[in-house]
Amino acid sequence: MIASARVAWLARRAAEYGVHTGPVQVNLHEVRERKRALVESFRKSGERKYDSTDGVELIRGEASFANSRTVRVQTADSGTRLLTAEPIFINTGLRSARPPIDGIDRVPTLDNVSIMELDELPEHLLVLGGGYVGVEFAQMFRRFGSEVTIVQRHRQLLAQEDPDVAEEVAKILREDGIGVRLETSGARLEQDADGRVRLTVHGPDGECVLAGSHLLNAAGRIPNTDALELPAAGVATDDKGFIPVNDRLETNVPGIYALGDVKGGPAFTHVSYDDYRIVKANLLEGGNAGTSGRPTCYTVFIDPQLGRIGLSEREARAQGRRIRVAKMPMTHVARALEFSETRGFMKAIVDGETDEILGATVLGLEGGELMSMLQIAMLGRLPYTALRDAMFAHPTLAESLNNLFATLTSA
Repeated sequence: MIASARVAWLARRAAEYGVHTGPVQVNLHEVRERKRALVESFRKSGERKYDSTDGVELIRGEASFANSRTVRVQTADSGTRLLTAEPIFINTGLRSARPPIDGIDRVPTLDNVSIMELDELPEHLLVLGGGYVGVEFAQMFRRFGSEVTIVQRHRQLLAQEDPDVAEEVAKILREDGIGVRLETSGARLEQDADGRVRLTVHGPDGECVLAGSHLLNAAGRIPNTDALELPAAGVATDDKGFIPVNDRLETNVPGIYALGDVKGGPAFTHVSYDDYRIVKANLLEGGNAGTSGRPTCYTVFIDPQLGRIGLSEREARAQGRRIRVAKMPMTHVARALEFSETRGFMKAIVDGETDEILGATVLGLEGGELMSMLQIAMLGRLPYTALRDAMFAHPTLAESLNNLFATLTSA
């Protein structure tokens, strides 16, 4: 869906490239059907592997623990089944949290799943929350043609990012015509006789009412552990319902493991898949894999992309490290200039003693791909000078690394 939104954005900008088109119209029903077809193809491919593998049974139902070795599954067609096994793996993920706003349980709202099933464009989408989910959907629907307003209770969008990164993201979204309200929290939600939602908010300028056709709840995520009857198995959770695990992803109960979002920490698909690789290596291949030292990496699919690997500047300084910071705007990248996509910047954090790269943020054209290049250098423990002095093909985004590290400053 983000890809469809990008096509609409480029089509509207076509004249900048000397290409002239007619009015751009987005058919959200067709966008949704394209998305559904792709998701279904992925799902069927996975299910075919289950069906063709001896000893694998896929059971659809609601599961809960009867004890530390037995799971009770309530299925729609065959009633209750008791399954006994060791080991057992919990990978039940997260769902949208319900923020403490008066009226939120009485007014229809959207979450990250239901918003992708709309077949008509919202006239005005209110987005509650300025995290990764909120900003991705906000920009997507703005490009489809909706008016969009983000309500963020923190001082910045993307609370995990450095302030300069968050400020640049807010600038980009505002340039795209998205309203961004920071340090603003929702107090009351109502629906009028015409079905429009009215969100009363408190912000730096006092109280006001925001009116919209739809509201996306992107104000946080909670783990799907409340229905698992974990006390019956003796599995501990923290005060938010997440399941703590050790370096090998084992819970406090031997033989019960937790993988993916449900254990807390970065909630990304690739983290869950790496969790799988760890338990596979340890339990099936006699290995000794663990999560220690695993760097955080992700891409936020706004446009331009935000790619992050390793430590941010704020995190490195909080650890008391002696660092050097390389920073360069995308306006200095030839490839970005050629594509007329020069918003954002690149930033890398370098260890002041070893010259190794500790982390990087790339907010720019194909930021996720550039971040991954830096991640590979970090995996090889290369000094930043190896990238500064390398010869990369022109004109590629890779050659921007030469100039980025030439900007290196003292701590």
